[in-house]
Amino acid sequence: MSIPSHDRSGSALVVVPHTHWDREWYLPFQRFRLRLVALLDELLDRMEDDPRHRFTLDGQLAAVDDYLEVRPGARERVVSLVKAGRLAIGPWDILMDEFLCSGEQIVRNLERGIRRSGELGGTMPVGYLPDMFGHIAQMPQILRGVGLDHACVHRGVPSRVTTDTFAWTAPDGTAVRTRYLAAGGYGNAAGLLADRDAVAEGLRELHGRMSAWALPGSGPLLGMYGSDHTAPESDAPDLLARAGRAAGITARLATLTEFFEGLPSATDGLPVVHGELRSHARANILPGVHSVRPRLKQAMSRAERRVERYAEPMAALHGDGGEQRFLDMAWQRLIAVSGHDSVTGCGCDETAVQVAARTAEAEQLGQAVCDLIGRRLAAAVPHDALLVFNPSPWPRSGVVFADVDRPGVQVLADDTDLPAPVALARVHGTELYGRHVSSWSLSGDGSLLTFEVLRQPSAPFDVAEVREALGADWRKRRLRVRIVTPPGGTVPVWAQVPPLGHAAVRPAAEDSPTGTGLPPYDVRSDGRVLDNGLVRIEVAGDGTLGLRGPDGAVTAGLGALTDGGDLGDTYNYAPPAADLLVTEPETVRVTRVAAGPLRAVLEVERRYSWPAAGDFAVDGRARRTEPVAVTMRVELRAAEPYARVDVAFDNRCDDHRLRLHLPLPSPARSSFAEGQFAVVRRGLTAEGGGGEAPLPTFPASGFVAAGGLAVLLTEYSEYELVDSGRELALTLLRSVGQLSRNRHVMRDEPAGPQLPTPGAQSRGHRAVSLALLPYSGTWEGAADTVLRAADEFRHGLLAVAGTAALSAPLPEPVHGLSVGGTGVVLTSVRERGEWTEVRVVAEGGVSTEAVLDGGFTRARRADLLGRAGEELPVREGTVRLPLRAWEIATLQLGR
Repeated sequence: MSIPSHDRSGSALVVVPHTHWDREWYLPFQRFRLRLVALLDELLDRMEDDPRHRFTLDGQLAAVDDYLEVRPGARERVVSLVKAGRLAIGPWDILMDEFLCSGEQIVRNLERGIRRSGELGGTMPVGYLPDMFGHIAQMPQILRGVGLDHACVHRGVPSRVTTDTFAWTAPDGTAVRTRYLAAGGYGNAAGLLADRDAVAEGLRELHGRMSAWALPGSGPLLGMYGSDHTAPESDAPDLLARAGRAAGITARLATLTEFFEGLPSATDGLPVVHGELRSHARANILPGVHSVRPRLKQAMSRAERRVERYAEPMAALHGDGGEQRFLDMAWQRLIAVSGHDSVTGCGCDETAVQVAARTAEAEQLGQAVCDLIGRRLAAAVPHDALLVFNPSPWPRSGVVFADVDRPGVQVLADDTDLPAPVALARVHGTELYGRHVSSWSLSGDGSLLTFEVLRQPSAPFDVAEVREALGADWRKRRLRVRIVTPPGGTVPVWAQVPPLGHAAVRPAAEDSPTGTGLPPYDVRSDGRVLDNGLVRIEVAGDGTLGLRGPDGAVTAGLGALTDGGDLGDTYNYAPPAADLLVTEPETVRVTRVAAGPLRAVLEVERRYSWPAAGDFAVDGRARRTEPVAVTMRVELRAAEPYARVDVAFDNRCDDHRLRLHLPLPSPARSSFAEGQFAVVRRGLTAEGGGGEAPLPTFPASGFVAAGGLAVLLTEYSEYELVDSGRELALTLLRSVGQLSRNRHVMRDEPAGPQLPTPGAQSRGHRAVSLALLPYSGTWEGAADTVLRAADEFRHGLLAVAGTAALSAPLPEPVHGLSVGGTGVVLTSVRERGEWTEVRVVAEGGVSTEAVLDGGFTRARRADLLGRAGEELPVREGTVRLPLRAWEIATLQLGR
């Protein structure tokens, strides 16, 4: 049901009853669901009794599914109201935090939400984004890519927007007509009916407030009547009708679907806003969520990679079709934890525990698919060799690691006078002492039983044979039992693997380079220096690093740490007025761990004394300190143009922020950070003007680059350019003890209830892996190099031990799918019916051509939901697709 044409003037007011449903936040999921069920029980009764009622269920299907899991009998009631146009649901499965999940996950979120809402009667055709903490640059292209012509936003809108309607434009030029929830956000009419004797006055006030934002010709004014976890008044239609007559204002209840139906979708002539929305000018964007509870961000990134870039492509290209249910469950759990109060870590401790558990399940489901396919493929590989899978869409060469057995004998156990039943009960199948029985022997006098065990199964074994050899009275026998094995070790192996394919490689038992096509760049270690011919690392006396790149330029001081106080909360950083910054280590120790030639590693241990907690009484830090050892492992591998850096420590302190400082080869005015289907350029400042300090701390996922240095990342991270663009500071940890604080030096108003969150102090082990890649010239000239290096660093070669007989030959390498093109990034490979569906993005920022080769005979374009588009020519198994800069393209390939 659309708004009548006579209501489309700026003088008409449409009131949308709704709830904003935080699925889990300051209460855990099940306790909030209890409220949801009660709210919807009452609401459905009310809507069925009075057909004038309308309701918009927050744009996310999760609320519907959560309700129907408890009230399955209400399904047809929901469907009936949706089909009647009175209840608006979808298009999202869940309202996610856009910066803390991948672009691919955002697409799957929409895909799932649109499918499920369609099954329940219809999808609200609006990209409703009411409470996300800022918005990604590519959202307009994503929304258009699934057929949504309108967006609705609140936070992050810059000050140059002075009307309620604008054209939000993605980096590729795709624009979506966007309604700004001005003058109060998704609750700008929340209190409209609270004072039943003053509704007409409230209606006039709302009309005046919204009229100040009205863009001429943009349609009626929009009042969002609702807030967090609320339902409308039971007599809302009567109250609004009487108030409208008294105030002389045309006002009516509607769903958001009804509001947008019939409104123009064109963006011509509208004010234009480009790219991401991260301004503090109009509303808080709460940037501290990107650095609190970092283990959640680390777990999300790890689970996404396991599912997106390993399990799903392996299943599509090398599976047998039986893996899909595991992948569906993995995606369901990933999407469920992407909520803007879930992975963000700004909920209660119970919520964080549940988020961590679901994220772990998603990763485990992805790993299960890798195990299933890996074991099947490894069955053709000798058990002294490795099967290696390449998750990148180009040929890869690199180092993998293999556990090997060395010559000699190591005694694992030597038990005397052991009852035979006990000795044999320790064998489970072939497993014994964490290894596998390869042979056994019984001494001539029958008193000594010896088992030889290896790392991998190597021969059939049946414990019944041992019982038979011991004789009929074996249950009464007492034996000496020895478990022996060859000494073990881990060796680096050089592997060459086709794109998205697999190959087998056999390691040697000694620490010499093994594999075929060995790299020309040997890694050398000399004292505190590592060098692989591409980059050179030297550890200074204070434990920081000097890095020399291919152009010979040296950057010193990399890896310095600054620990400072943080008296903020899960939403915003707050430095104490009397802050104490700890920057210098008390002791430094450097140890060589590996010396090449395929890899070399130095370990730098720095010891500090950090204040134990914040001192809120004096707005400072406690006098008591805790000793903390920070270990930094620096590694160079053959032929890699970057240095790997792992930082680990045991966090024993509260109320603090730890940052890793990385001086840049040259001062930078801008940074370039990979996020969701884009690389975003940001400056040294952030726009303020609202009720929140505009800290220029920004999120990044794949990498951040500035001034000739790219920092390759393995987890969602927070960074800032400091010292006038001379250094990049990466936040390793923010420890806080409150969900929100009523009094906050960086924020005018609370972001939630003031509840203790001791878990958000993030005590215990914290480990961060990153890499430092020097580059010459401008970002634009280095983009393709950085994109490829970041992909390879984040997605290492996957090695699986072979299980075939030693006599089996090494199988030939198998090609999967190659994707080429300057700046072309692969984001998805999956099976979709008879097609292999591939998604690529022109992230290099220039018009380019994607070249795909996998022996396919037919190809077509598709939209982001997989709906078929134009047929594409295929020549000798290769598809060529022109891409405009920043374009997201989906192709379906068949044989």
